[in-house]
Amino acid sequence: MSKKTTEAAIVLILASLAAATPLTGSDLGKAVLSRPDIEPFPYNSGRARPYSPARNATCSVTAIGGGEDDASQILDAFTQCNNGGTVVLKGDYTIGTALDLTFLDSVDVALSGSITFTSDIDYWTANSFKYDFQNSTAFWKIGGKDVNIYGGGVGEINGDGQPWWDAFAENNSLLRPISLWFNLIANSSDILISDMILSAASSNDNPVKNSDGWDTYRSDYIVIQNSVIDNTDDCVSFKPNSTNIVVQGLQCTGSHGISVGSLGQYIDQYDIVENVYIYNNTMTDASDAARIKVWPGVHSELEPVLTGGGGSGYVKNITYELYESNNNDWAIEVNQCYGQSNATLCELYPSNMTISDIYFIDFFGTTSDANDPNVGTLVCSSPEQCYNFYARNISITSPSGSSQWICSNFDTSGLEGFDCVDE
Repeated sequence: MSKKTTEAAIVLILASLAAATPLTGSDLGKAVLSRPDIEPFPYNSGRARPYSPARNATCSVTAIGGGEDDASQILDAFTQCNNGGTVVLKGDYTIGTALDLTFLDSVDVALSGSITFTSDIDYWTANSFKYDFQNSTAFWKIGGKDVNIYGGGVGEINGDGQPWWDAFAENNSLLRPISLWFNLIANSSDILISDMILSAASSNDNPVKNSDGWDTYRSDYIVIQNSVIDNTDDCVSFKPNSTNIVVQGLQCTGSHGISVGSLGQYIDQYDIVENVYIYNNTMTDASDAARIKVWPGVHSELEPVLTGGGGSGYVKNITYELYESNNNDWAIEVNQCYGQSNATLCELYPSNMTISDIYFIDFFGTTSDANDPNVGTLVCSSPEQCYNFYARNISITSPSGSSQWICSNFDTSGLEGFDCVDE
């Protein structure tokens, strides 16, 4: 979503939209879906959902078929049904042209069919929508106010990631498009996402890359709930200036956890993540369950296209509560030296980000053997940069039965029952 359109954006993404889940022909195009009645539950983001009136017009799009580009007629339908209509997508559609739909006002999207993006890497690299943050790009931008997207349990959006993963295996400087990130919520407010299935799996030996489920960026008042995610990167990631967010009822597998950050990447930026409540989630076979990651105060290179460090800001009032950990490498990771392997440089140039008022409550389950006997790592730059950390009712065990925690450079008195050891 463009910065221009989202200063007062209200975008609602609702109900049962599957990504990369195979569908049979009998599942598609049966009927126009009705808008589901979904509410944040049990918690909301602190602000009531905006009123969304019933729609008074319908624009149905017939797929051209044969792999032909349906982008222009989809754009026409959104233009015709803007300001009070429903765009009906019941067929199998191909998108081969970048679509900017950030002009929407009071529009529903009823997707019971499938949308597949073409695998023309040269076209998308040149023509996708570019964002300054982390080289991210988008094939399709949706924005405006009062927008509802629903899939009724059968709608599918297929980013066709395999060609990109194959190309990335040959050239890791390749631009990372949104076919690798599932969703970027940027410059937006009042978002509700519920009952989605996100799945990324490679059909060969080339690994899935950068398959974040949801990334939030410069956005406020968001609820993400009751969804299933199978990927290889962050299940949810709170990027810079993400505030007043609830994440609840997720089942995440194979990911990098539900993560704050990374933050402090850009030296001239002030990053904030504040008032985030992460409740009743399950993480399985991941690198982390709960994770906070910020860059050090010195330039660092994590990947050829992902470098940074030296930015400032703060992380404050983050709560992880009722969290099941199944075979994750770390149950909790706090890292103020993200992207830098040289610990001496991190000591000389500590992070400019402060992390405070962090709560870990009611964790249970297991870790993998990757770091046995340690089950978590909380390593800060200094006590001045990390303070007011609290934990209670934490029951995490490693395969050996040990429950050691690596704790460094902060006051650990608020961590009830932690067996802390040095790095």
